[in-house]
Amino acid sequence: MDRKLRRRILGYSFMTVSLALFVAVVYGFYLSWQITREFASRSWDRPAQVYAAPLELYGGRRISQADLAAELARLGYNETDGALGSGRFRRTRDNLELHTRSFDYAGQRTPEQIANIRFTGNRIAAITSGAGTPIAIMQLDPFLIGSIFPAHGEDRIIITPEETPEIVKAALIAVEDRRFESHIGIDLRAIVRAAVVNISSGEIEQGASTLTQQLVRSFYLSTERTYSRKISEAFMAMSLELRYEKEDLLQAYINEVYLGQDGARAIHGFGLASQFYFGKPLAELDLHEVALLVAVVRGPSYYDPYRNSERALQRRNLVLELMAGQEVISVDEMTASSAQPLDIVDRRTGSSSYYAGFLELVRTQLARDYAREDLEVSGLRVYTTLDPTIQALAETSLAKSVDRLQPDRPPLDGAVIVTSPHNGEIRALVGSRLTRFDGFNRALNARRPLGSIVKPVVYLAALESGRYSLASLVEDEPIRIELDNGKIWEPTNFDGESMGTVPAIRALVESLNQATVRLGLDVGLPAVIDLLGRLGLENLPDPYPSMLLGAFDLSPFEVTQLYNTLANGGFRTPLRSVRSVVDSTGTTIQRYPLAIEQTVDPRYVYEINQALSQVMRLGTGRAAASLLPTNLVTAGKTGTSDGYRDSWFAGFSNDHLVVTWMGNDANETTGLTGSAGAGLVWSEIMSKLDTRPYAVNPPEGYRPTWIDWRTGLETDPDCPQALPLLLEGRDRPPHATECGGSRIGFGSRIRTWVQGSGL
Repeated sequence: MDRKLRRRILGYSFMTVSLALFVAVVYGFYLSWQITREFASRSWDRPAQVYAAPLELYGGRRISQADLAAELARLGYNETDGALGSGRFRRTRDNLELHTRSFDYAGQRTPEQIANIRFTGNRIAAITSGAGTPIAIMQLDPFLIGSIFPAHGEDRIIITPEETPEIVKAALIAVEDRRFESHIGIDLRAIVRAAVVNISSGEIEQGASTLTQQLVRSFYLSTERTYSRKISEAFMAMSLELRYEKEDLLQAYINEVYLGQDGARAIHGFGLASQFYFGKPLAELDLHEVALLVAVVRGPSYYDPYRNSERALQRRNLVLELMAGQEVISVDEMTASSAQPLDIVDRRTGSSSYYAGFLELVRTQLARDYAREDLEVSGLRVYTTLDPTIQALAETSLAKSVDRLQPDRPPLDGAVIVTSPHNGEIRALVGSRLTRFDGFNRALNARRPLGSIVKPVVYLAALESGRYSLASLVEDEPIRIELDNGKIWEPTNFDGESMGTVPAIRALVESLNQATVRLGLDVGLPAVIDLLGRLGLENLPDPYPSMLLGAFDLSPFEVTQLYNTLANGGFRTPLRSVRSVVDSTGTTIQRYPLAIEQTVDPRYVYEINQALSQVMRLGTGRAAASLLPTNLVTAGKTGTSDGYRDSWFAGFSNDHLVVTWMGNDANETTGLTGSAGAGLVWSEIMSKLDTRPYAVNPPEGYRPTWIDWRTGLETDPDCPQALPLLLEGRDRPPHATECGGSRIGFGSRIRTWVQGSGL
C-alpha cells in the first residue's frame, strides 16, 4: 500500500474517531443538561396535601375508651405497656394516657403533650396534663386524607434531611448501594461483575445500578433493560454526582423512589409510603417497618405486602440480614425485628385511607380560587372539614345496609352526606359503597328524581303565602290536570286511596300526593320554584305540576344544601369542605369563613320543622326513628321516586344533617321505599353520632295548641286525636265541640305500616 493511500486512510480514521468523540461529548452534554434540568424541576414538585379536621377531645364528649383507642390506631398511634413517647398511648381500667405528636394546623403550631383521659362509661369524664393540670379541650394531629396530585398520578410527601431518620439512609446504602459514598455515580466493580454474568448468559440478567442511577431512571429514563439505556443512565448519573452533594442525591432518592400503587395514585417517596403502609410519620417507624419499606424498593408490585405478604416478609428479613451483615444493626436487633409481623395498616380504616369522594369535592371547591398547577406542585396544605370518625361511620353504614338489602335486587349503590347545619361544614361524604377507589361519585354527580323528599318545600311555600298554617284544611281528593301537551296527569296517593279533607300537617306527615299537588297549584309553581332557589338550589326545575311530587332530578349534594337551610332555621350557608389553605412556608394564604344569609322567614321554617319532627314520630319516617335512641328527637322526610327506582332520606338532629340515597345505576327498580332503603342507612348513622336532640325555641308569639288530627280544629289535650303544635296566635283554628274518634295516629299508623313506611 503506497504512502498516499495510507495517509488518506489514517486521515479518514482520525476524522471518524474525532467525529465520534465529538458526538459522544455533545451527547454527553445533552444528557447532562437533560437530567440536571429534570432534577432541578422535579425535585420540588409537591402535590397539595389535604388534611381532615383534627379530632377534638373534651370532658363530656361521647366516646368510649375503646373507641378512642381505635381512633388513635387509625391515626397511627401505637399502644404500649411501657414508657410513653410521641405517637404512643397506654390504657388502664378507666384511663388512657396519651403522648400526642406536635403538628401544624391552619398555620398554628401545636406542641406535643402528655395527657391523661379519664372515662365514665362511654363518655370522657375529664382530661388532665402530665402535670395534673385540667385540660378543657385538646386536639390530635389531623389525618392526611390525600393529595391533589398531577394527572400522571405521582403523589408524595416531601421530607427534609432533618426529618429523615439515619436508619433509613443507612439501610438504603447497605442494601442497594454499599459504595454509595465513594463512587462517582457508577460502580465500576459492580459493572464488571454484572458484565461477566450477562455476557456468559447472552442477555442482561444482572444489573449494577447505584442509587444515583436508580434516581436517574426514576426521573427520566424507562425501565427498559438495554445497553443503550444503561449507557445513557451512566452518563446522567455521573453528571448528577459532579453537580450535587451525596446528601442531596440520597435525599432526592428518598423523596422520589416509587414504592407502590393505590388505584390511580402512585406512591412515591418514603414520606408518603410510611403513611400509606403504616399510617404514621417516617420518624416514628420501628426497625422492622423501615426494613419493609427498603424491601419494597426492589419491586413494589412483586413485594407488595398487601398482595404478596409472605414474599414481602421474606424480603424484609433479608434486608435485616444485610443490615446486620454491614453492621448497621446488631444481630440481636435483627433477630427481634425478624420476629415481628408486617404491621401494615388496614387500608379500609387506617390513616392511609384515600377519601376519593370527599377529595373530589375539595378539588372542585379549590378550583374556584387556584390554578391546577398551584395545587399540584406548590406544596400547599389544605385543611378541611372532614371528620374521619363520622366518615368511617358513614362508609360502614352504607356498605352494611347495601349488603343487607342486596339479595334478589339489581346491583345497589348509594351516597351519604353528613353536615353540621349551623356552619355548612361537610363532615362526611360517601360517593359509592366502594369508598377507596376513584370513580363515579354519586354524592356529587348522580342526579336522580326526588320523590316526596321535596314536599316540605311545597308546604313551606304555602306557609309563606300567609294563607295557610299547619292546621289549615286541604283537600286530598282525586285531581285531573291537563298538561301543555294535551295529556292528562292524574296523581294518586301511595295506597290509591283518598283521605278527604285533612289538616296540612297530616297531609305532609302522611305524604299525601293529591293534597300536596292541590296545595302547590293553589300557592303557584313560581312560588315553590323561587323558594327552592332561596333554599340553595342553583339549577331550578321547569314549572311542571309533577315537580310538586319530586319529578325532577337533583344530586344528593343539592338535596343536602336544601335541607341544610331548613335545619339551620332558614339561614342559608353554602356547603363547604375547606377551612383554610397554607403555603409551603406555613403562611395562611386563604381562609374560608362562614358565609350565612337569611333567605326564609325563621318562623315558617320553625313550623315546617315541627311537621318534619312529626313525620319521624307518626309518619313515613317512623320506622327509621324507631332505631334511634329513645331520647333523640329528629326531623326528616323520606322520598321514593316512581317505580321504586330511588330511595331517599333526609333528616337532622340539633347538630347533624344526614342525607342518604340508595338506588341502581341502571335506573332499575329496587323495590325500596325511602324508609326501607336510604332510611336504613340514615338511622344506622344517626343512632351512632355524638349529637343532641333537635330542639329550637319557638318564635315570639307562638303558643302551644292542640289540634284534632282528623279535622284540624283546636281540641283539648286529653282528647284521643289531639296533636300538640306551636302556632302563631292568628293561626289558631276554631275549637272543636267534642273529642270523638280513636286514639291519635291509630289509623295513620296502620296506613303507614301497610305502606311499608312508604314514600
